[in-house]
Amino acid sequence: MEKIYTIPINEKFEASAADPACGCPFCALFRMLENNELERILGASMMEPDIRIQTNEEGFCKTHYDLMFARGNRLGMALTMESHLHELQKDLAPSLLAPAGRKALSRIGKLEESCFVCRITEYHFSRMLQNALEMWDREEEFREKLAAQPYFCLPHYRRFLALGEAKLSKARAKEFAAALDAVVRPYLDKLADDVSWFCKKFDYRYENEPWKDSKDAVERTMKFLRSDIHVNEKKKTTGG
Repeated sequence: MEKIYTIPINEKFEASAADPACGCPFCALFRMLENNELERILGASMMEPDIRIQTNEEGFCKTHYDLMFARGNRLGMALTMESHLHELQKDLAPSLLAPAGRKALSRIGKLEESCFVCRITEYHFSRMLQNALEMWDREEEFREKLAAQPYFCLPHYRRFLALGEAKLSKARAKEFAAALDAVVRPYLDKLADDVSWFCKKFDYRYENEPWKDSKDAVERTMKFLRSDIHVNEKKKTTGG
């Protein structure tokens, strides 16, 4: 029986099975979770005290600042930044209990390594992986959905495989690894062939040969090797 926490997993796996252009279903799940957090931060949640305390403490990485800015809600960003900057003014004030600069170095160092959106997205995504593994373990229907995937990107393949090794019995983990390999290996082989053909097309001896499936081989390889997890949006500069 489908539960609320399995719905998005089923939806993304079904979409990728129906249309290979949707790519890795885990990338799609990550993008959904990330988008939810970005919308939340720039929406009403920015005024919630508990959220403001967390964003003041953690800030955001460059990627998520860029993605927030791309949404065009400059007022929303400014309100979040205003509170964050005021907290930094207090945190970086001279301390009488520590050598000059040590407190500032520690605070800035922690800030450079933290991001509210990264943390929350990863928290929910790790549970999506766990739920997907449990679905594979107990549901034949989901095993069929997994087998129908166009591919899994390497980073998510690694995480999913490692989770299976850690959570499943030895025999079951072996079956799980074989199921993942049956999806990833053919895609890897096809991708390698497409990239090789793409390279050959720049050799004059092959200039009259068809491109086959190689025209977008570079783009597909990047998504396969490094994931396709961030929303691509045209940057806007309008206020909002």
